[in-house]
Amino acid sequence: MDNQTLSTQSISLNELGIKNATIHYQLSADELHNITIQSGQGVEDSTGALAINTGTFTGRSPQDRFIVKDSITEDQVWWGKVNIPFEPAAFEKLYNKVTQYLSDKEVFVRDSYVCSDPNYRLNVRVVTETAWSNLFCYNMFLRPEAEELANFTPEWTVICAPSFMADPAVDGTRQSNFAILDFTKKIALIGGTGYTGEMKKGIFSALNFILPVFKNTLPMHCSANVGKDGDTAIFFGLSGTGKTTLSADPDRKLIGDDEHGWTNENTVFNFEGGCYAKVINLTEENEPDIFRAIKKGALLENVVFKPGTNVVDYDDISITPNTRVSYPITHIDNIQPGSIGKNPKNIFFLTADSFGILPPISRLTPGQAAYHFISGYTAKVAGTEAGVDEPQPNFSACFGAPFMPLHPTRYAEMLSKKMKDADVKVWLINTGWTGGAYGTGTRMKLKYTRAMITAALNGELDDVAYENHVVFGIAKPQSCPNVPSEILNPRNTWADPALYDVKAKELAEKFKANFAKFEEFANAEIMAGAPIA
Repeated sequence: MDNQTLSTQSISLNELGIKNATIHYQLSADELHNITIQSGQGVEDSTGALAINTGTFTGRSPQDRFIVKDSITEDQVWWGKVNIPFEPAAFEKLYNKVTQYLSDKEVFVRDSYVCSDPNYRLNVRVVTETAWSNLFCYNMFLRPEAEELANFTPEWTVICAPSFMADPAVDGTRQSNFAILDFTKKIALIGGTGYTGEMKKGIFSALNFILPVFKNTLPMHCSANVGKDGDTAIFFGLSGTGKTTLSADPDRKLIGDDEHGWTNENTVFNFEGGCYAKVINLTEENEPDIFRAIKKGALLENVVFKPGTNVVDYDDISITPNTRVSYPITHIDNIQPGSIGKNPKNIFFLTADSFGILPPISRLTPGQAAYHFISGYTAKVAGTEAGVDEPQPNFSACFGAPFMPLHPTRYAEMLSKKMKDADVKVWLINTGWTGGAYGTGTRMKLKYTRAMITAALNGELDDVAYENHVVFGIAKPQSCPNVPSEILNPRNTWADPALYDVKAKELAEKFKANFAKFEEFANAEIMAGAPIA
């Protein structure tokens, strides 16, 4: 018989193969917070938030993410370096080893769900080895009401055992850590890593398969907010481009900061019940909503305290540049009730172009929008990874390739159709460098980026003059309220315009080289969105 403590109902994990476990079921955020501190696995910071260290892994490990290749996935998944196949028999053996490892131990179980739209709700049971992993899921997944738990039936299960190490020679993994999705068993199995984002991204990846294949709904790696008139805006972008920051707008209500679905019923809904924000260089002045959300109930990851205090030094990246915080969306004051909005009126593709080439704002044609969506461009800056001593392009299809099981063109075709049907305006926003590449130029000021996005949302860029970029063909506005006109044309910000021309063509060639693998699947309209020089 399993032992239950602090539970609202009697549950068993026997069906999962976890036997004789001491089950801490549906603990509150305070209880999980206190258990973590009492066990010596975390400390409380000056705001009351819990700070923990995720161990060896401070970020996702894309090369150790697998999908079981079976009758459901074999002909649907875009297999390759992103979606790595795993044999069903190997999964079964590894799963049994993990559940045996968790048997006779203390485990933390949480019933939750994803997808705020009731028509798309997916019930998820999470079994974690640590209390702080469970707190992360309390923050990030949607929280059922007490009466819902009485008849809760999980559809998917997440099992997270950071201390379990696989044996690659026996278990079929690349190394000791792994994150594996099995669509037949409806299980996300995670081991060997304490990085909490693996749990969130595991369920997100599952929805990126389930929604388009079975629900004819577009899943999106984006943030979203709603204006006073009910107009929805969507922000696509890779990590570090400003998705969370720019969607937290005091004049607009936040739907969510990272993962959404766009339905045929003309709604946009949040997958999650919380936010997972980067906190590198965080200040109250630049990002007040995120800064103030860090309080009791929030979970800080891999941050460093100022010497002799419990005050976080957000500029200290000695553990990792990927310092993070998770918190329930209710920690943000200005949120959209129900986390659902109407059809979007504006879509923003965010890129942190460390080459300093792309304009700070430009408007895209439908073909250009599809091309840039499939490309999913941003750029790494020098020093962020070993061996990176100059800007490096980073293309991630659909602004989230590591989480996209299907071929990128399937998502792009869905997005293109929805954009046309809803008559959406699409903008490319460069939150990266101006006046030169990283090391020479400077980062675009956040206040200017906010002003450009506000102008686009308010229709103040509808009637201004535009000029097409000579290399990328995208339309640059020649003026924008509250933004110096000289920064709108990036060529004018370089000390050597001729060098800019050379570097712009070099970047365009990188776009074309990346897109070569998609050309055979792309129609003429999409190909017309490619750089023109």
